[in-house]
Amino acid sequence: MSDYLQRSNIGGRHEIQINRLDPRLRLPLCDQDLLTSLESPAEPIGRVTLRVRCDGSAPWTVFVPGQVRLYREVVTASRPLKRDTVLTDMDLALAERDVGLLNQGYLTMLKQAVGKKLTRALVPDQVLAPVHVQQAEVIRKGDQVVISARSGGISVRMPGEALSDGAIGKQISVRNQRSKRVVRARVTGPGQVEVPM
Repeated sequence: MSDYLQRSNIGGRHEIQINRLDPRLRLPLCDQDLLTSLESPAEPIGRVTLRVRCDGSAPWTVFVPGQVRLYREVVTASRPLKRDTVLTDMDLALAERDVGLLNQGYLTMLKQAVGKKLTRALVPDQVLAPVHVQQAEVIRKGDQVVISARSGGISVRMPGEALSDGAIGKQISVRNQRSKRVVRARVTGPGQVEVPM
């Protein structure tokens, strides 16, 4: 049974514990190779159930519970971090954890978190889950921005003022400095917004 789980391609260091069969169980000796399949879950992490089947002259099937611990390097906080902190390499570390216990998910590379903003405070050594980070604002209310409008090969640029904070890809209100009109624009980078033309 352990061999079956090891062949299941579950990448990373893993520990497999298969429960013992009830010694009162009396199964006839199988005259063919035993067939083993994973019953649950779809990804063999955490609690699993194996089906062991004999298709020989005296067929039988048993279900055997087990536990699979899968360890991977995941992103953790290297020090206490406040909510709204924009993360740097100095704030983060990689540490090995049993990912079967990480119900909120996890990040496996520092670059997935660097430059993003925390949605909640973290304590040292706490695993960083995708729900703990969001895109950081690259524009703040009051910033001077360049408004770009494009249509086909034509591009127009004009000065503007951000009326709200915004992360890349978000829509914010911007005042056109020339016309004084307020428009909705999509943030494309630090100090850069784009409006449809």
